[in-house]
Amino acid sequence: MTKQHCQVAAFLVLVALPITAGQQGTSDARSERGRQFLGLGPAADPVAAERGRQLFTENCAFCHGANATGAEGPDLVRSTIVLHDEKGETIAPVVLKGRPDKGMPSFASLTSAQVYDLAEFLHQRVEQAANRFGYQMQNVITGNPKAGQAFFNGAGHCTGCHSPAGDLAHVASKFEPPDLQAQFLYPSERAPEARKKNSLTPRVIIQLPSGETASGALKRIDDFEVSIWDALGSYRSWPRDEVKVQIEDPLAAHRELLSKYTDADMHNILAYLETLK
Repeated sequence: MTKQHCQVAAFLVLVALPITAGQQGTSDARSERGRQFLGLGPAADPVAAERGRQLFTENCAFCHGANATGAEGPDLVRSTIVLHDEKGETIAPVVLKGRPDKGMPSFASLTSAQVYDLAEFLHQRVEQAANRFGYQMQNVITGNPKAGQAFFNGAGHCTGCHSPAGDLAHVASKFEPPDLQAQFLYPSERAPEARKKNSLTPRVIIQLPSGETASGALKRIDDFEVSIWDALGSYRSWPRDEVKVQIEDPLAAHRELLSKYTDADMHNILAYLETLK
């Protein structure tokens, strides 16, 4: 899980409306694509997250803000403890023991079930901050196709990997506009052609202090740790400051573009791709 989680939302300024029952399946697929691209964990249990929200409001909001984005206390949406947590295992020690040296009291009376609910609420807040595809998007085809084509052929350097007559031929006939936009913003290894080629999973080469190397599929990388699944399917991890890391990421160009797109660029590219029927 990386720092991208809390940066990406700033790049996706789109018109959104709440999901209706008939839109749920498509929105869930987009949300899962965004979750996978960003390295987010499984979706939070909404029932547990709602219980956690109530607990958070009663016990934590006065320091960390109603939305966990910080007040007198730190922003928990960006907390590495929260980002590394899966089921409350890293959050629980902090909640139950507190951090007296930093002014945080202990909440030792909370049960393990309540701590789990708090963790699910915080996981939900992380996803809401980072993954914008849990909503039904409207009015996305508002751009200029010619400007989008110019960006595609020029500043975006898209022709280095893609071709309107090749892999993108008839692409507008394969996806609804919001899903097409999700495809180029958050390309997913869940796509059938990617699964066949196994081409979109970042590969990592780790050089150990001894000079030995290890390699495999990237599991997680941040300022403190890097972890992989090796060729045998074994999980391995190392402190970042003890190894050299080389990442071969076939989606690197897409990730770099996220910080460069303007709102107009995103809508113009979509308008151009919509011409490829």
